[in-house]
Amino acid sequence: MSNDLIVMDNAVINAAYELSVNEQRLILSAMAQIPKGEPVDAKHSYCVTRDDFIRLGVHPDTVAREIRNASKDLMKKSLFIDTEVGELEFHWLSEVLRYDKNAEEKLKAKYPNPEDYSKYIQMLRAYNLMDSLMPSDDNNVVVRLVFNERIVPFLSELRKNFTQFNIEDVAGFSSSYSMRIYQAMMQFKSTGYRKMKLIDLRYMLALGDKYEATKDLKVRVIDTAVKEINEKSPYKVTYKMLKTGRKFTHLELDFKKKKTEDNTIRNVQRDADTADMFTVNGLTDKQLGRIARNNQFIADYNHLVSSTSPAGQDPTEWEFEMINRLKKDASQFKKRPIRDYLK
Repeated sequence: MSNDLIVMDNAVINAAYELSVNEQRLILSAMAQIPKGEPVDAKHSYCVTRDDFIRLGVHPDTVAREIRNASKDLMKKSLFIDTEVGELEFHWLSEVLRYDKNAEEKLKAKYPNPEDYSKYIQMLRAYNLMDSLMPSDDNNVVVRLVFNERIVPFLSELRKNFTQFNIEDVAGFSSSYSMRIYQAMMQFKSTGYRKMKLIDLRYMLALGDKYEATKDLKVRVIDTAVKEINEKSPYKVTYKMLKTGRKFTHLELDFKKKKTEDNTIRNVQRDADTADMFTVNGLTDKQLGRIARNNQFIADYNHLVSSTSPAGQDPTEWEFEMINRLKKDASQFKKRPIRDYLK
């Protein structure tokens, strides 16, 4: 896999945290370096360079300062993961080294004699800096990060329930909301559709008392993110705000990859008899919703979800879960033809 690929557990995608754009750039730049599908030493360090941030949209004249400031702020930040037994909180990072580009010259000046070299090495070992030595003419590396050991399992050795996207997809994003909503979309990349409760969106973005009015949430958060995602990412997204009764309660996101010359050619060459992977026998999302609400369908496939899961307790979550299952793998619904549930 590419070193530009970001892979993380869905628990992190859905976790509650509030990070600035630069803090998220810092996290993503380090995540991209984590080996995919391999055991990772929790104490392993990751260097973030000027080039990492420049390719994510930061101006070269301010890049070093922005990386340093982001690293200082990120050391104070936590994320909150909602578990079955309660809310788990831990910090993103365990340590940060902010490089002094003149450090090596200062150390050599402090220990000028060859016999003092051992003291020089001992000092580096004392601060766990042996792996931090770099050529004196290399000013590209700005900080070295070590993730909190509690988060490392959520970023490596992932076998299921994970999300992946390319770091280049979010290059140029200037809104932290764009970053998070894009990641939430990528969690359902295989279907191109995500429906989520507004209360869950507010939790995920750690909004607290901000934008309590739905119109403010729409303008300040959702519109901002959707506009930027459409302008700067490989995806085109549209959305709807859905009501339960008289109150807006859900956000519905529909998205697909933008057409390029390459995928246009692939679409032309594709066998016309091959079914579109995002449909079930040509059925629309609206029709799939009708099927998921059909009493006979519910009776036939109620066993697919746990009675304690959100889908087992909330009809809206059930519909959402079944639409995604139908789109992803309709072969598990064999009790009768799918279209029979529309009658």
